[in-house]
Amino acid sequence: MVETLGEALRASWTVEVRCAFGNRDGLKSIRECHHKYQLDLATLVWTRGADCPLDALADRLKCPMCHSRRVRLVFTAPGSTTTVRASSGAW
Repeated sequence: MVETLGEALRASWTVEVRCAFGNRDGLKSIRECHHKYQLDLATLVWTRGADCPLDALADRLKCPMCHSRRVRLVFTAPGSTTTVRASSGAW
């Protein structure tokens, strides 16, 4: 079972972050953010450490477009169609 950034890097996983900020901010309607980006696991290991738990990573990220901390991480194992997802932010 892969639980840390170092283990995910050694297993050749990929990770994509997606903004999860919806079309509502309280009672106000806003434009929904659809920004997404492929993250580099090697850089994450260098900056966060190999022992950083995968489930803690989403809490440390913020969308550069809308500045929301509501993000979703999508981890994909090589040669797999199955993805593992993690979420962050106040819902």
